[in-house]
Amino acid sequence: MNLKTIHNVFFIGIGGVGMSALARYFALDGKTVGGYDKTPTLITESLAELGIHVQFETELNQINERFLNPNATLIVFTPAISESNVILQYFRAHGFQVLKRSEVLGLVTENTHCLAVAGTHGKTTTSSILGHLLYACHEKVTAFIGGISENYQSNLIHNGTDISVVEADEFDRSFLTLSPDFACITSMDADHLDIYNSEADLVDTFKQFAQKIKPSGKLFIRKGLPLDGITYGINEAADYSAINVQIKNGCYQFDLQTPHGLIQNITFHLPGTHNLSNAIAALAMALEFGCLAENLKTALNAYKGVKRRFTYQIKTDDFVFIDDYAHHPAEINAVHQAVREMYPNQKVAVVFQPHLFSRTNDFADDFAASLSQFDAVFLLEIYPARELPIEGVSSSWLLEKIKSPIKKLISKSDIVSEIKELGYPVFMTLGAGDIGVEVSELKEKLSYAY
Repeated sequence: MNLKTIHNVFFIGIGGVGMSALARYFALDGKTVGGYDKTPTLITESLAELGIHVQFETELNQINERFLNPNATLIVFTPAISESNVILQYFRAHGFQVLKRSEVLGLVTENTHCLAVAGTHGKTTTSSILGHLLYACHEKVTAFIGGISENYQSNLIHNGTDISVVEADEFDRSFLTLSPDFACITSMDADHLDIYNSEADLVDTFKQFAQKIKPSGKLFIRKGLPLDGITYGINEAADYSAINVQIKNGCYQFDLQTPHGLIQNITFHLPGTHNLSNAIAALAMALEFGCLAENLKTALNAYKGVKRRFTYQIKTDDFVFIDDYAHHPAEINAVHQAVREMYPNQKVAVVFQPHLFSRTNDFADDFAASLSQFDAVFLLEIYPARELPIEGVSSSWLLEKIKSPIKKLISKSDIVSEIKELGYPVFMTLGAGDIGVEVSELKEKLSYAY
């Protein structure tokens, strides 16, 4: 498919963070862009500011007639949208080119030098660091980010189209549509077992993705993963390894051992060894691409993070409120490590919204173990997303497995009163559902309390 012959692009599920990044890209490319989503959000508001019309009803008569020409219009949809969606069914039935987001991402990046970041955890942070590093080194890069970059206040970093940085998403095996020049795999923990038959099936699919790299390309892997490639790690015998790691003024300071020598005195501001590992991956890819070490040191020091990735909402001497997207036991463990590293002698309370009935069912004991590390745990009801309930799987069922001294099932409206009554100095919200929508109001109400 030749994207140059496409003048109009309509997105079904345009409010998704990955979908909206593509919508921004096509709008910058001069195409007419529109779309549908279920509800208004900050993302859809930001798209409207770019002149992108978003409808929130499935009535076909709301679709602008410019999008009704199948010869000049591309339809992009997300697998999160039901196949029964009226708009999706209409375009399928009337001869339009209808592609998944991942397929379109493959088309957009196929004539670029593509750097893809895969992994069950760490994709968004690693790709956002990498996009930021290349942008700061004045490379002609477009980076599609699965979150909102704090540096750019956008999920699209754009400074040209010679190079692309993308998240290679394992959900629905989407990353197999890519053929990157460089690829990184950060992790291969079991997840999406509603898609994959087993953990072994997921690992095999990651290996298939590794084989999609172009013959002259390079694979970067976290040390210990069962693949051959350029390795990275922290204080270990890897091709790229952070050594002499210290925490000073709440930041990491470290040296980077590389195949070409030692880069000294690097500063990185995000807490948690998982984030430090992500930074090493991005530095390794940027160095192998050809960026200068001194430029990368300056750029990494200026990196501010991604919204909902260990994001400080309130940070005072008396009270800290941190929000994070963590929705898998391994991610919760990583967040726990980071918060204990930053606040080693403080009591920590967490509000967690489980995401998907299937994930909760598949990893119930692991969720219980990871959450039990906190001093107090408040659970919200499971966010179903694309799923129907599973009999016997509920937040109250999960709560019974948790061993924290304080644990309770609450509603969103109870969060502020429960946190105030508890009086702990560190509070976190975790989850990939709509808990993120509550954060700004929680910040406002809790700011008055402390």
